[in-house]
Amino acid sequence: MNKPLTPNTEQTNSVFTSRIIILGVLIFLGLGGLIMRYGYLQVYAHDKYTTQADNNRIKLISAPPSRGYIYDRNGIILADNQPVFTAMLSPDEVENPERTLHLLAPIFDLTDKDITDILARISKSKNDPVTIKIDLTEAQLAQFSERKPFFRGVTIQSKLTRSYPYDELFAHVIGYVGRINDKESKRIDKDKYAGTDLIGKIGIEDYYEDILLGQPGYQSVETDAHGNILRQLDTKPPVSGNDITLSLDYGLQTVAQQQLDGRRGAIVAIDPKNGDVLAFVSNPSYDPNPFISGISFKDYGALQEDPDEPLYNRALQGMYPPGSTIKPFEGLGGIHYGLRNWDTTIYDPGYFSLPGDSHRFRDWKRGGHGTVDLKKSIVMSVDTYYYKLAYEMGIQRLHDWMVRFGFGDQTGIDLPNEKSGIMPSPKWKKDTYDKGWLPGETISVSIGQGYFLATPLQIANATAMTANKGYHITPHLLKSSDGAAKVNVITKPDGKIDYNGKPSDWVRMHEAMEATVKSGTARRAYNPKYRIAGKSGTAQVKSIAQGKRYNKAALDSRHWDHAWFNGFAPVDDPQIALAVLVENGGGGGAVAAPIGRELFDYWVLQRKTNPILPPTADELRAIKHQKALDKAARDAIRDKEAKALEEKEALAAAASTSE
Repeated sequence: MNKPLTPNTEQTNSVFTSRIIILGVLIFLGLGGLIMRYGYLQVYAHDKYTTQADNNRIKLISAPPSRGYIYDRNGIILADNQPVFTAMLSPDEVENPERTLHLLAPIFDLTDKDITDILARISKSKNDPVTIKIDLTEAQLAQFSERKPFFRGVTIQSKLTRSYPYDELFAHVIGYVGRINDKESKRIDKDKYAGTDLIGKIGIEDYYEDILLGQPGYQSVETDAHGNILRQLDTKPPVSGNDITLSLDYGLQTVAQQQLDGRRGAIVAIDPKNGDVLAFVSNPSYDPNPFISGISFKDYGALQEDPDEPLYNRALQGMYPPGSTIKPFEGLGGIHYGLRNWDTTIYDPGYFSLPGDSHRFRDWKRGGHGTVDLKKSIVMSVDTYYYKLAYEMGIQRLHDWMVRFGFGDQTGIDLPNEKSGIMPSPKWKKDTYDKGWLPGETISVSIGQGYFLATPLQIANATAMTANKGYHITPHLLKSSDGAAKVNVITKPDGKIDYNGKPSDWVRMHEAMEATVKSGTARRAYNPKYRIAGKSGTAQVKSIAQGKRYNKAALDSRHWDHAWFNGFAPVDDPQIALAVLVENGGGGGAVAAPIGRELFDYWVLQRKTNPILPPTADELRAIKHQKALDKAARDAIRDKEAKALEEKEALAAAASTSE
């Protein structure tokens, strides 16, 4: 019989004791680690984690300022601010922004490019809220509200955005605001644009961006774990941007646009006494409102592909041969250099030839004008008179004189991207073409052809200087500004043309231009109720071979002559100077001069007693609705034509393959 084993008490106690010691060490180490971690969190990392905790429950929300309003000279609002609902995304509250945006795409009509742009802005936002969509529709708001619990970090906010109530009427002068792009983001002060992603792109909106913008504020709010605002802790109100008043007149602008309706061209009107720009129209124009929230590729492509170039600012950037509009300025140059006086005459047989050259530079009138003095050269726009004058003057002196009227240089108007035109000289041709100047080129320049190019703004500015008897005032659109920042506007002469003739020569030139309207080439601008001084011009677009005559019927309409008219009124007290260009319009006296008269009539006779006023809110809505219907109809026709063209090309390709 086996004896039972007796436990080794001593060994058992030893094992137990070892386990207790190991457990104790582990407990000690664990407690030590917890104590060290607690000390690290409470002492070393206290500030870091306190800040993170505060950020989890306290959020700074930027409060963008209200952009300054833009008014015309009569207080009519031209650029408004209106509240719209805007979808915002907070990157720090969204785990996967790309996935979230793709889920939101059918709700907010986001394209792939929209999503790419938003993701790019998120990557640079430093967790600041990023705009997803501006000006949400009621349908979009309703769809999002139903799904809001699934989109943490996406909120709907009411924000002010820009609105241009008169659509295309002022587009080329006021411009528009749009989303800040990558290039702009690198140059702007991020703090100044906190809470907004809109910036002035072109026109007045761009030129006066700094005073229109204002200064942002902020709100400090407490939020819950889902980002919902619980209470407001602190606030710093934003400072609104300056309101600015422009010198433009709504009524005159309307008349100018109506006169150009259906025609390509430009009109600029200036008050010669103070440099105020009264009207500034380029036609055709465009609606700037879609650019605010982001115009569709389809609509932008249609604007770019339109052969009439509605995005092209003809008044500011269009460079055209000025034709006979320059003859009053050039005629005064003849007196300045002592080559002519008011009694000097030349004989015009209907052409001019350079000595030793058989080529004939034709006058516009077959057979010529006979004996011609300076006044008759203006009234009947005698080309031969200026051929001979320019030949005697030489291109260098002609250049040096004409630049005094502002040709070949920017006027300095308060708009970005102004073109300087071309007042050619031997140096200019050498620098541009690396060729010498030819005598015949001087003859072309003398009647505003050849290399000579000017903008409608330059012609209006030179005409204002002539009305002002040689005194210069920089043309400007800003009349006044109200708000934190003030802008000084120069409304007095800041220079005068260096002229060697008599002061009375300016008056005699006024009288010659008045006779041009009464009985000369610009007589369709005549109104017996007040005195008008003017000059018509017809500038060739397509050159005519020697011995040939201009045949309008044989030319494509885009090769027809440009029609010009420039002038001022009333002659004894000039209140308005203007330039009218009708692109490919034909004769200046027949086409542009009557337009000039309509503008003069409104400004001198109608403006004070029966001004043109904006439509009422209801009328404006009806106009916008009709424009929307017209656009939809045009788009449908364009889409149908594009589809038909695609089908035709597909059939042609199939036929080619089968062959």
